[in-house]
Amino acid sequence: MRYAYGVTTALLLAGSAFTLATGFPAGAQVAQNDSSQIQAITPRVGAPSSFADLTAQLQPAVVNISTRQRVKVQSNNPFAGTPFGDMFGGGQGGTTTREAQSLGSGFIISADGYIVTNNHVITAEGQGEVESISVTTPDGTEYPAKLIGKDAQSDLAVLKITGTKPFPFVKFGDSRKARVGDWVIAIGNPFGLGGTVTQGIISAVYRNTGQGGAYDRYLQTDASINRGNSGGPMFDMAGNVIGINNAIYSPTGGSVGIGFAIPAEIAAPIVEKLRTGQTIDRGYLGVRIQALSEDLAASLGLAKNRGEFIQSVEPGAGAAKAGIQAGDVVTRVDGRDVTPEQTLSFLVANTPPGKKISIDLLRNGKPMSVQAVVGKRPTDEELANQSFDPDQQDDGGFGQGDGPNSDQQQKQVQAGSAIQKSLGLSAIPLTPTIARQLGASEDVRGLVVSNVDSASDAGSKGLQRGDILLSANYRVLATVADLDAVVRQAKTENREAVLLRVQRRGQPPIYVPIRLR
Repeated sequence: MRYAYGVTTALLLAGSAFTLATGFPAGAQVAQNDSSQIQAITPRVGAPSSFADLTAQLQPAVVNISTRQRVKVQSNNPFAGTPFGDMFGGGQGGTTTREAQSLGSGFIISADGYIVTNNHVITAEGQGEVESISVTTPDGTEYPAKLIGKDAQSDLAVLKITGTKPFPFVKFGDSRKARVGDWVIAIGNPFGLGGTVTQGIISAVYRNTGQGGAYDRYLQTDASINRGNSGGPMFDMAGNVIGINNAIYSPTGGSVGIGFAIPAEIAAPIVEKLRTGQTIDRGYLGVRIQALSEDLAASLGLAKNRGEFIQSVEPGAGAAKAGIQAGDVVTRVDGRDVTPEQTLSFLVANTPPGKKISIDLLRNGKPMSVQAVVGKRPTDEELANQSFDPDQQDDGGFGQGDGPNSDQQQKQVQAGSAIQKSLGLSAIPLTPTIARQLGASEDVRGLVVSNVDSASDAGSKGLQRGDILLSANYRVLATVADLDAVVRQAKTENREAVLLRVQRRGQPPIYVPIRLR
């Protein structure tokens, strides 16, 4: 579980009211949370006198998940550049690889061993690589797990283990039936303490945390959720999985009684697609939006918390073709109100690509309606090349999700890694959209610096994120591969530096020699 001040991802999972096919003969296994068994455990009215029987029934299906990773870390040599630079094996410093582990939780959803957890539990951070995934059941048996599918956007993943006999499993419920004040219990692996149970109540249903995105709708609870609970289930008193523990709000990194879980009915369709190998397509309109804050609503003469403000529209995307403009306020999508609990991002992302929808909006205070065809959401790599925030560091625009999905993307990633190693900087292609964001003319061609190693020659000479690289050794740059080719040629010719032509916002282009490392 990730934690920090504010909303922190302690990520976990949920589903909906379905039981997956087991692959075993009918009657070979009954779900641990089968209603006929649970009804005899929990009273119908009031709080139970104890959660012990309910826990004993459900806990066998909750598992611990651990990964073994190889993580690349930056090693700095304090003696680099001095006569003592090589005495401690440091040379000029650089990247080294170390072994790391992560712990999380999950739960079995079928007798043949399919397991739900969070994507971040089984995904290495940064430039790391997951070497193996292990699942430990409550009886202490450890199984090697196979990754069946994962989805970074919803932070869900499905694993598979194989055993000689059917596994105990639990079924998904539906959090739409939950009410504020209902009892819940969370079972997981906080701080590596396997099989820990906490109890609390539902504090809010479909809470929007303000973090944005297509899945910013959570169950809020005061049941303790801590680091390591990621991927673990939240049960109602009927024994249904109604949420997947996902995040906490905390100034300390530990539980302060404000935890969040992904609602089951939102996660279930995604889990089913991951389990069966289907592609997860999400809707896309091509707009940059802003919540209708009190000040913004006042400036427009509108009621607060109804609708969302369009800051910009992507040329050629569905919104632009429908006639939506920057400055519009979208109030309804396909008959559903746009509210903080039901955002425009959520409504569009969960609309099938290709569907034609009606969009109600306000323009200059006047209501109007347009028809838009929902497009398919681009990949994370494509979106990274469309948007650029000069103040936010990233990984060079190549993403950390499931990796390249084509030979061309693979070449771009390899080229980017080579440039990072040789020049100490990362760069992405300068698109017209990024050029506008940087205050440059849309006809400017080149690369935009996305990250700079402060210990490199590029860093010492003042290159920074947002600088535009127009040429290298007088060769005009259009792709990352172009820059990589110049670097390779310079090394072949035994040159010790590359001459970059750099343009910064509000300044004329200048030439800067960057030493190779």
